[in-house]
Amino acid sequence: MTPPSAIDAEPADRAGADPRVLCNTRSLTDAADPSPAGVWWKLAEAGRQLDANVVRLAPGGRIAPHSEPDLDVLLLVVSGSGVLGAGPADEPQPLAEGALLWLPHGSTRSITAGDDGLAYLTVHRRRPGMQIRPRADVSPA
Repeated sequence: MTPPSAIDAEPADRAGADPRVLCNTRSLTDAADPSPAGVWWKLAEAGRQLDANVVRLAPGGRIAPHSEPDLDVLLLVVSGSGVLGAGPADEPQPLAEGALLWLPHGSTRSITAGDDGLAYLTVHRRRPGMQIRPRADVSPA
């Protein structure tokens, strides 16, 4: 796995945080690296308003069709190739390095890695904390 992003021990309420380089995605996604698929980098800075991850899928790896009900997501392919399955019909759309995708909240999508695997960066608004929602009113039958 990769080391955490450039973490400094600054307090979360630090006003005027300085811009900085967080990582090199080319070194994170080196196809010759035999490390397993998964999240290779995660934005972990205190006080952030975004969540971001670099995810690597092994050749032929797949993220099953799913939807994100609350958040729009930007996805940037940083290495490899694959296929985006878009919408309820899982309509195939080819992905290659440099492809930038918008995945609107509520949309159905899947991702399948090509023969060389696939690595991508996702960025979205930081997830809200878990919420307790009222249970649906269920009447006895």
